Parts: sequence; C-alpha cells; structure tokens
Amino acid sequence: MDPQPTAVQRPIQLQIADAIRIRIERGELRPGDALPTLAEISQQWSCSMNSARGAVALLKAQGLITAGRGKAPRVRIPPARVIRSSERHQTEKDLARRPERERVSVGEAETNLGMSIQEQDFHTKYEVIPVIEGLANALQIQEGQSALRRTYKSTDPQSGRLLSYSNSYIPLSLIEGNPDLLDEGKEPWPGGTMHQLSTVGIEIMTIVDEVTGRMPTTVEAQAWGLADGVPLILCRRISLDGQDRVVEISDAEYPADRTELRFVSRLKPWRKKPVKEQAKGAT
Repeated sequence: MDPQPTAVQRPIQLQIADAIRIRIERGELRPGDALPTLAEISQQWSCSMNSARGAVALLKAQGLITAGRGKAPRVRIPPARVIRSSERHQTEKDLARRPERERVSVGEAETNLGMSIQEQDFHTKYEVIPVIEGLANALQIQEGQSALRRTYKSTDPQSGRLLSYSNSYIPLSLIEGNPDLLDEGKEPWPGGTMHQLSTVGIEIMTIVDEVTGRMPTTVEAQAWGLADGVPLILCRRISLDGQDRVVEISDAEYPADRTELRFVSRLKPWRKKPVKEQAKGAT
C-alpha cells in the first residue's frame, strides 16, 4: 500500500503520527534516524506535550520506532530475517538417508538460523501426555490416548532471547517400538524427525503447512525481544505417511518481523496433446 494518511477525522496525535509514518515509509527517515524531540513536535504542530507523546506512542505501537524511558525515539532497525522455505522438507528427507557423519552436521540451526547448534543454548524436553480433543482429532487418534510431546527451545547465549521454539506431537503407539525415540538425552538427533521415524519403518510422504498469526502475550514479547505491534506467526506442520496417516504434528512460532515464509509449489506439466489433437485445434 502506498504511504497515505488514515482516512478518518483525525485527532492531532494521529495527524502527527501519520505525517512521521509517511516520512518513514517514503525513506525520508531511515532505520536508526532520530525522530524530532517532543518539544520540536509540540512546536511544529502547535500542540501540547501530551499530544506529542501520544503520537510517539502510536508510532511505537505500529512497530515503526523504538522508544523507552530515557531513550530518544528512533526509527526501528529491522532485525535480520530468517527464510523458512517449504523446500527444506525434501532436503530433510534426503538427509535422513545419508551417513551419520553428514546428518550430525546439518539441522534446523544450520538451515534456518544460519548458525551451528554449538552457537546457541539448545534445550529439549520429552513428555508422554494424554491428548485432548482438538489435538486428538488432528493426530487422528482417540481422545485420552498417549502422545509424545517434544519441546524444542533455542536461545541466544548473549541476549537470552528466543531463537526458535516449537512443540512436536507423535502418537506414542507409532514409536514405542524404539526406546531411543522416547529419550530426550539422544537430542539433537542426527537427521532429525525424518530419520527418527525411519527407525520404526515410517517414511514421510506428505507435509502440510498451516499458517496463522496472533499478537504475542507480554511473556512472549519479552522472550522474543519483540517491539510493540509485532505479531507472532504460528506454523503447524502436519506430516503424513504413504497411507495418509498423521505421524507427527509440529507447532512452531516465529516473530513476524524477522521471518520470511517461502512456499514453493512444484507443478506437473500439462499432458502433451497427441499430434492429431494439435492439428484439430489449429483448424
């Protein structure tokens, strides 16, 4: 959408916020640039200090600026983006068939975050839980049956902020034949879930990615280091085998300001018409 003012009868703080927002969207104010001071805003717009503060608060709520107690407002510097592409599913499946020395060197940290597992604080927690109705329906099992819930959490050792967070659910009956798959001490598992499932004879044939979004709680905003106004992207990955049986559901959350979701769809070519049909179509 082209930069434009809000199309309503606007109070003065919204007029000010719109004017500054448009300057940011046009690139006249660049990331890191300081905003006019409250005194300068009040003078330029002939308004009270409260109205100037209200304008700054609106800009902060839109995630356009950073401001805090004792800090001058500045145009927000966007964090580096991480690309999460659906093409990685085939890459992960191919990796599961490779020797362990290759599997151990590549995981989500390397493919999505561009950093090794040694550069982050990585934690895994395994729990066997009875599934409630919504999850039971998604896993195609009866409510109350058991599933293995695996929680994966990575944080930046320096800032303590989240780098990745997800919960995975697998029907217990599918994997209890291999006790190693119930042991969180085996994480990080070389080759990840695709290889884990292969040890009990399961091959993933279809993956469905469902994407939604919502605003974060105050706890989530703090954990991710989110600016005001930045939502979370919620991704549910559903893995199915060759019989269309759900074998895993993974729920991950990503900050919208530093995540690019890329869905690549390979389309089969149209069947070529026989020469006779081509000749008919040309007449």
